[in-house]
Amino acid sequence: MTKKIIYSVRPFREEFIEKMKEIAPDYSFQTEVASDELSEIEVSIGWNREYQEEVFASDHLKWVQSISAGVDNLPLNEFADKEILLSNASGIHVESISEHVMGIILGYSRGLFQAQRAQLKKEWLGSAIHYQALEDQKLLIIGTGHIGKKLAQHASVFGLECIGINTSGHPVEGFKETYPLDRLKEILPKATIVVNILPLTDQTKGLFDAKVFEAFDEEAVFINVGRGPSVKTADLITALEHGELAFAALDVFEEEPLAEDSPLWEREDVLITSHIAGQTPHFQTKFMDIFLKNLQSYIENKELEVNEIDLNEGY
Repeated sequence: MTKKIIYSVRPFREEFIEKMKEIAPDYSFQTEVASDELSEIEVSIGWNREYQEEVFASDHLKWVQSISAGVDNLPLNEFADKEILLSNASGIHVESISEHVMGIILGYSRGLFQAQRAQLKKEWLGSAIHYQALEDQKLLIIGTGHIGKKLAQHASVFGLECIGINTSGHPVEGFKETYPLDRLKEILPKATIVVNILPLTDQTKGLFDAKVFEAFDEEAVFINVGRGPSVKTADLITALEHGELAFAALDVFEEEPLAEDSPLWEREDVLITSHIAGQTPHFQTKFMDIFLKNLQSYIENKELEVNEIDLNEGY
């Protein structure tokens, strides 16, 4: 009998392939599939749009394990219609992204970005350098999941007061206060540092628009390590031009890579990083810790143990 296929869009080390074989001996792990094998794919690690039509036509696919935390680029409606299980890699990038954000907060508060620009011009700034104490400043973390909680933990060490926004406003450990997303504009004026870590859903697409930026404290720093399309780029540029916020650090964008003619490149009140916040050492080990747990539970009872996505909610 032909083995059922676990297809992966990327290779993994032999040690992990051996563990897959131990858990699922009746399955074949493959990073390449012939056209006549597409109908045999039952589990997909990552998603290959090139194979999408053929894989859906077979009705054999039962589970997709996303390699990233974000799943907004996947055909969620089709997964729901065909009752295909979906899990993501949430949790892998917790330390990397929270450290990235803290690097930005520290770099801005001590004037390091300003000093770097001055160095290139051989300009001695002296007391003209921008600096501010972090202690007792309010950090608004929009998205209080794994990454948000880790960020709050790091930030509290520096004396930052962490407040959070999540869908319902439910309390979360490490946050002094939490509020529902529909109160965002009301809460924004309280914060001098605002970090977006939200997933992309119908509710969060284009969330940061002109009206939201108007609610920012004019001295606030905005950091986006969530999803690019949650921010309307043109509205952000206008807000910066009008002084509605002081600085923006952007790791994700509506369209990537960011166009060469984007005015964001030239702005001294913007830091651009090229979607690198989530780069994580030992990725395979951390990812396989999630996948192998799910593979075990899938083989045993066709359920997923960790990080299952609600296809109706998109996260």
